Amino acid sequence: MNNSISNSSRDHRVQASSSPLESLRSGILRWGCKTIAGIAIAGSMTGCSALTQPIEGVPAARLPQDFFAKPKNDLVPVDISQLSLEPPREYLIGPDDILGVYIEGVLPFNPPNQPPEPPPVNFPDAESVLPPSIGYPIAVQEDGSLALPLVEPLNVDGLTLDQVRDAIRDTYIDNDILRPEKARPIVTIIKERTIDVIVIREDGGGTGGLTTQNLGSQFIRGGSDRSGSGGLVKLKAYQNDILHALVETGGLPGLNAKNQVKVLRASKANQKAREDFLARFRAQRRAAMLDPCACLPQLPEDPTVLRIPLRLPPGESPNLTSEDVTLKEGDIVYIESRETEVFYTGGLLPGGEFPLPRDYDLDVLGAMALAGTGVYGRVGGGSMGGLGGNVATIPPGKLFILRKTDCGGQIAIEIDLTKAINDPRSRPLVQAGDTLILQYKCEEELLNFGLGTFFTYGIRELLNN
Repeated sequence: MNNSISNSSRDHRVQASSSPLESLRSGILRWGCKTIAGIAIAGSMTGCSALTQPIEGVPAARLPQDFFAKPKNDLVPVDISQLSLEPPREYLIGPDDILGVYIEGVLPFNPPNQPPEPPPVNFPDAESVLPPSIGYPIAVQEDGSLALPLVEPLNVDGLTLDQVRDAIRDTYIDNDILRPEKARPIVTIIKERTIDVIVIREDGGGTGGLTTQNLGSQFIRGGSDRSGSGGLVKLKAYQNDILHALVETGGLPGLNAKNQVKVLRASKANQKAREDFLARFRAQRRAAMLDPCACLPQLPEDPTVLRIPLRLPPGESPNLTSEDVTLKEGDIVYIESRETEVFYTGGLLPGGEFPLPRDYDLDVLGAMALAGTGVYGRVGGGSMGGLGGNVATIPPGKLFILRKTDCGGQIAIEIDLTKAINDPRSRPLVQAGDTLILQYKCEEELLNFGLGTFFTYGIRELLNN
């Protein structure tokens, strides 16, 4: 009787001493079974984007180079001195120049036996770099002639001041108007001729909305005024080149503008060539529209427009001639905006529109950082089923680049972010018009769901047991 009682008490003590461990073990087993069952249906519970919103992508390593953006990190600025004209050693007179002329006894007329009048002194405008001039203002006519009293007009086009002075002296001596000892004309320049050109700039005169401080939602179109500014610019003779036109209107193109300068000639021949070019393009487009299977042609580069790149690969030159950089009356200098050089983000990345850097490359990892998150940073819009979303430790590892192709097509470039981190060759460059979609791999989303479920229900189940 006593032995049975003592054995019963011992068994009870052993059972009592082992019940917490057994309870913990059984609790873990029960939670594990529930978790396995939950993970089995987690794809439908969490809405796994790899299953519910599949993107048929092609790995970047399998695509030819034609589908990738051209690098621009190795581009260097061109020598801007190639955009200017080399001034002549001596100023050559031309139409619309205003000369100061003084001819003793003739201009002004001086009656006999009276002392000659002193020549007038002309002071230049504040913007002019000319010294004060002497003489009466006389303009050079369109045909290059200079009208003087008592003689026929003199052709002075292309002459220097010394040559004009000698020509006036010889003319008055040959016409017996002045004696050689009295023929001492004075010729100076009062005002240089100017060439009127039009400059249109869409860069806002500075970096505008492309600074790193406002690359977010403020850049979305409509958030700022990106209209072009332009006006008539009067360039002095031998300064009528592209560089002086840019300097007069704010300098080289800013970050808002493309790294090139366009020049549209105002001559009738160039205008006729542009009309012929557009007529041929319209005819090709009409012919393509008759075929439902044909692609509509894209507008090619206008051959009549001079495009001068401002950055080129090392060792290359724009091969500009003096005729290329010379601006004539009515020519148009056009600085084009980079408003369309943007990329878009979506999926787990914060949605937005972001500008591409103008002078350096941007790969997919840099684009993710620019969008507001890194590869290991916090992502927005992650689907965790509302369970433990704040404790997810596995970042998304799949990125797609939706890139437009000809004929309105599209190709999806698939990037494994794990490979991209370790191998620079697995990080394609982003180009204008790309859309970046960040997604979880299905196994990553399932693991995150499991972790969230464990921290939400597993620990509570263990504590309850």
